[in-house]
Amino acid sequence: MSNCLGATPQQFTSSPFLPQHGRIVCARCHKGQLHQFDKTQTEEHGWRITNNPLAWGGRTPEVMVLGFSKGPTQKDALAHSRHEDIAYKGGRTELAKILHHIGLLPTPDRELVDRLIADPSGHMHFGSLIRCTVERYDDAIASWVGTGGSMLDGFMRNQFGNEIAKACGEEHLSSLPAQTRMIVMLGLGRNLNYVESCFQLFQSVRPQPWIMLNEVSYTDGDVVVVHTEHFKTQGAHLSNWLSGTAHTRGSFGLQARRAVEFSKKLPLQK
Repeated sequence: MSNCLGATPQQFTSSPFLPQHGRIVCARCHKGQLHQFDKTQTEEHGWRITNNPLAWGGRTPEVMVLGFSKGPTQKDALAHSRHEDIAYKGGRTELAKILHHIGLLPTPDRELVDRLIADPSGHMHFGSLIRCTVERYDDAIASWVGTGGSMLDGFMRNQFGNEIAKACGEEHLSSLPAQTRMIVMLGLGRNLNYVESCFQLFQSVRPQPWIMLNEVSYTDGDVVVVHTEHFKTQGAHLSNWLSGTAHTRGSFGLQARRAVEFSKKLPLQK
């Protein structure tokens, strides 16, 4: 794939709204089962999705922020936490650092993230690429798990996972509000495999021509998708990503920042 910073806007169909702040009623991927929030489940080839899609923030945002799926911390909070407290639970300080680093927050203040997540008319929308909870069966412990280094890459490479991702993308990413210029994807994957998988997904659900801007971002001329470090990444990955030129991983953070600047130059959709 070639890198380019001279994208040309393409013909694009926009929809007026993203999902409303709250629970999303959708059972598209559950093979005819009725929507029963956090109860309906579908599994195949060692992967499982639980029907509990959620959305936070504005419906006509300038920026979408998407994790991969709800991890165990967020899933466990469904039954006893306020809706506003579930998204990125346990990782909002790290998310604030990420959004500040790429130029989307004035300071790395988690209270800013709290307010944006809770604001149903705000300029940011929060959710996940796969709105249902994704889990894989771990034979070593004979249990379903929702975290681990293989989650992002493994699900996207699996046929079942790829079908789910495409369906969710068609529902929530194929048509976006005219105001939406930027989608922040939290996660890079091993050797940027998650970036590659998502690039292919966006080409599938938004079939106008796409180009790579750099190693961690791409555009169709209407919206820029930029990948950042994950807010729950392990070890020193996040500090290295935030380090600028002090670490090789810092180059991905600098590339993400440049992609955000590029998105501000895109013309508004008609």
